[in-house]
Amino acid sequence: MKRISLTQHLIEQQRQHNSIPAELRLLIETVGRACKTISHAVSKGALGEVLGSAGSENVQGEVQKKLDILSNEILLEANEWGGHLAAMASEEMESIHPIPNRYPQGEYLLLFDPLDGSSNIDINVSIGTIFSVLKAPDGMTTPTEKDFMQPGRKQVAAGYAIYGPQSMLILTTGNGVHAFTLDRETGSWVLTQSNMQIPVETQEYAINASNARHWYPPVTRYINEMQAGATGPLKKNYNMRWIAAMVADVHRILTRGGIFMYPADSRDTSVPGKLRLMYEANPMALLVEQAGGLATDGKQAILDIQPTKLHQRVPVFLGSKVEVERITAYNQE
Repeated sequence: MKRISLTQHLIEQQRQHNSIPAELRLLIETVGRACKTISHAVSKGALGEVLGSAGSENVQGEVQKKLDILSNEILLEANEWGGHLAAMASEEMESIHPIPNRYPQGEYLLLFDPLDGSSNIDINVSIGTIFSVLKAPDGMTTPTEKDFMQPGRKQVAAGYAIYGPQSMLILTTGNGVHAFTLDRETGSWVLTQSNMQIPVETQEYAINASNARHWYPPVTRYINEMQAGATGPLKKNYNMRWIAAMVADVHRILTRGGIFMYPADSRDTSVPGKLRLMYEANPMALLVEQAGGLATDGKQAILDIQPTKLHQRVPVFLGSKVEVERITAYNQE
């Protein structure tokens, strides 16, 4: 079998679709290299002295793990000097990170969640890195937060790396979703699946059921219908899966279908959902739509939401089309 590297794949995609200029290709390769470094740190675990809490909090008020901070540093350092970027934004940092003056300024903006699923680090369960690439607005000189306020449809690339039994890089540049597996012997990302497709129907759902008492009626109704099984209104038995790392739950859905839900609930009505629009929901929504699925906030497509804040939160329903359409209809009623 001929092995196709990430670089070869990107060059061939550019020839086919004219959608990956050299600067964007170099940026994606740099992100890929950073994810390899993070994968290496994750795989060493306690041997690398990277487990446990760092004793600090991020901008979200969440306790940071040592690997959160390390992954953030790896991504910043890898992407600063290449000349492809004007600025970066991270879920771990309060404001944007402009490219230092000593380096050339590029035409792209990079957003990332450096390590998704931090609660799984110490128990050796899959975690990952999520990233999103936007084009800097025309005429931008000094980047500001406002330049990042673009709806998800404007993303020119998005993807994630998942660090599990294999490390994989899942990527879209707007022409399908493609999967690469890290060959640790050669150190290269190798194309192992092209044009991933989410099955239209499913019998698996992912939701944090411990929040059931706080759900709004449409979500309660939907989960009750699924739990009623083959004799209930949906006429089939469902399984529940919940890994508590969005990367791992979405990877399962891209591989074999399902619906992932992180709804808003009644605990804090000032916070519409838990997941971040810019670092998690948008890149995942682009991947899911490119793979034939749907992603909504319960009312509209996630990719159509106009962001107003860098760390804006949204409810998320994504995955197999039929199920996302159903829960979205219940919410709209």
